[in-house]
Amino acid sequence: MSGKQPGALRCAIYTRKSTSEGLDSDFSTLDAQRDAGEIYVKSQASLGWVVVPTRYDDGGFTGANMERPALRRLLGDIDRGLVDCVVVYKVDRLSRSLIDFARMMEQFEKKGISCVSTTQQFNTATPIGRFTLHILLSFAQFEREMISERTRDKVAAARRRGKWTGGHPVLGYQTDDALRKLEVIPEEAEQVREIFELYLKTGSMGEVVKQLDQRGWTKKCYVTKAGKASGGGPFSENVVHRILRNPLYTGAVPYKGKQYEGEHEAIIEKETFDRVQAQLASKQCGRGKRRRRNFDYLLQGVIYCQCGCKMTSASGRGQQGHYYRYYRCYEQRRGLTPCFRPRVSAEEVEAAVVDRIRQIGADQELQRLVAERLSQSGHVEQARLRAEAEAVDQQAQALNKEAEGLLTFVRDNGGKGGSLVSERLGSIELELATVRARQGELEAQRQAAATAAQRAESGLALLRDFTEVWDVLVSSERCELVKLLVQRVQVNATDDGLKVVMYDLAATLAEDEASSEVAEL
Repeated sequence: MSGKQPGALRCAIYTRKSTSEGLDSDFSTLDAQRDAGEIYVKSQASLGWVVVPTRYDDGGFTGANMERPALRRLLGDIDRGLVDCVVVYKVDRLSRSLIDFARMMEQFEKKGISCVSTTQQFNTATPIGRFTLHILLSFAQFEREMISERTRDKVAAARRRGKWTGGHPVLGYQTDDALRKLEVIPEEAEQVREIFELYLKTGSMGEVVKQLDQRGWTKKCYVTKAGKASGGGPFSENVVHRILRNPLYTGAVPYKGKQYEGEHEAIIEKETFDRVQAQLASKQCGRGKRRRRNFDYLLQGVIYCQCGCKMTSASGRGQQGHYYRYYRCYEQRRGLTPCFRPRVSAEEVEAAVVDRIRQIGADQELQRLVAERLSQSGHVEQARLRAEAEAVDQQAQALNKEAEGLLTFVRDNGGKGGSLVSERLGSIELELATVRARQGELEAQRQAAATAAQRAESGLALLRDFTEVWDVLVSSERCELVKLLVQRVQVNATDDGLKVVMYDLAATLAEDEASSEVAEL
């Protein structure tokens, strides 16, 4: 490429076409765009405009991203000072992404580069041209958002007509990809019916899980679109609860709190389903009525058995009428798992934990290490959440760009492939819903991390004055203080001992162990 002539404005003509169809013809769309650009530059010859001989043609590349070879060459030549103005047939030839376009405009402004469209009256070298450009891009973004809204409306209409619009595979059904319809799997359908019958018979979610484990039944196995095997593993109470609550098994399609008659075959009769819902409602979501916290038990909610299960509070009277308190293994009480040490003395365990907290509060070196760890871990966690949030945002942008590319394809091809494109847009909208949900989860995690950091700082301050504070507290306040400081108490983690892990300080405290003896009752 030759050097710049005095007074000349070197104009690079950029052309793009989304598909490769027709590019091998004698005169393609790219040629037509370049001709229009050359004519426009010649019309400005009196102002010193000249055409850069290098061609920047991207044939078969979407404008939804910047991964285009000719565009990369153009931006490289701009950085090297070989171009003064970029000429395009329409602004969407350069980019269909408002974010990407803004980045390019920022680069153009730094280098003093103007951008001109031959068919849209704007020139970024002037204020009115930049204003016009923003209006055009705003309309492009509006068009993309309208596509998303129409896609959501399509999904809603499909649900109201009883159609399956996708989602995680459900036990008892498989998806007919050709008809986009659910088909019953007889073997799995029998399992679903048995789960409903077991719950009606036992009235206990835990008992249902126990019997399913005894039969060797596992959760539904399936392969994701990416070819990854998923599912399997033992049933849990939450999985069983979701099955019992799913109206899909009655042949209905739920959508925004309402149910519509579906196209798929029912597995469970409506009467049976209603009986199960009534039984679940009577037990508050199948978990039974919650007990109020008993403040006489200091470690309630944080103490765990050697087998890994939580321990619950219990009490009794001895032969001489002596009242005693103890903690017992929750799973052992239900008879689900064998346990070597099913219960321990509450007084002895609580005394050992309080003594361990006092020891930690008196260790100034440990407090210094904890303070350092809090500062470091907070920055690390926030950085991790930011990185994942950026990755999720990029995924959302990629989906939006794909939707833009599909719209471009239909428009450039006179509406051809509209039905196929509509189906893919529907899938994109469902994927975007998942991505948006993940964005909400990450924001909740970020807020939780900030809350945890504040909680840990408060815990460290309480550790320093623990002895003075503890002696003046009532039972409920002591329970709240332990809940603030202690994350987990593991019974008999070592021979005749305890493992006390402080809340949010586990990395520094290294799962400190107290060697107090705990007698079995």
